[in-house]
Amino acid sequence: MDLNLVRKFGNLDRHDHWKNSFWIPLVTVLLALLGWQALAYFSGLPEFILPAPLLVWERFLSALADGSLIRHTLATLEEVLLGLLAGTVFATLIGYRIAKSRTFERLVSPFLVASQAVPIVAIAPLLVIWFGPGLFSKALICGLIVFFPVLVNTVVGLRAVPRALGELMHSLRASRWQVLRYLEIPAALPIFLGGLRIGATLSVIGGVVGELIGADEGLGFLINVARGQYDTAMVFVAIFTLIALALALYGIIVLLEKRFLAWQETQT
Repeated sequence: MDLNLVRKFGNLDRHDHWKNSFWIPLVTVLLALLGWQALAYFSGLPEFILPAPLLVWERFLSALADGSLIRHTLATLEEVLLGLLAGTVFATLIGYRIAKSRTFERLVSPFLVASQAVPIVAIAPLLVIWFGPGLFSKALICGLIVFFPVLVNTVVGLRAVPRALGELMHSLRASRWQVLRYLEIPAALPIFLGGLRIGATLSVIGGVVGELIGADEGLGFLINVARGQYDTAMVFVAIFTLIALALALYGIIVLLEKRFLAWQETQT
């Protein structure tokens, strides 16, 4: 078999896949915008109820020009990143302990499940009252909403490690650190990063929830102010900015997966 021919067809297939993955979302977004524009035009609704896409775009440019959008976006991004980092670190540490000890799992599982039975919207006002409307309470809300999905995926990933491989490492007299580094982390990483994808998008929700309850900056605060002024176009601008933040965080996790899980592609 001609290897050059195989590589050629392989490159063509990747090129076609890239074109499809680029054009399909673009066409979908354009169709959605056209439908939105038609609905705003033919419905006869006032602009403070349903602004047209062009009006939202103009409001975006004006908010970008005066610096308000950038300032509030950076405030929300700071809260989200701190909460995502803290929630991921604590979830990983506790998840590792749960995966290694059934006794510890029985002790903490009722509290973990109970914490998920109460919506974060109900807890957030208490956290803002206790810790104030500053950065700490917002990052804490983000961390709490990130914690559980990362924790569950950490436990599932570590328990999915084949027992035979663990016994092989012990037979080779590998230390606990060597088992963790060369076996458990690589084996659990795909599932862990899947949970991190979920946590990254949920962290944006946590930041906005905290800002809607009490804040003096951030995209949630911007939504509250714009809503009170019937500036619906600004509300749309803030919402689309939040979507962009979530997509950016999700894309970063995907890039990390490609970087750290490249060995999976070489095996297929």
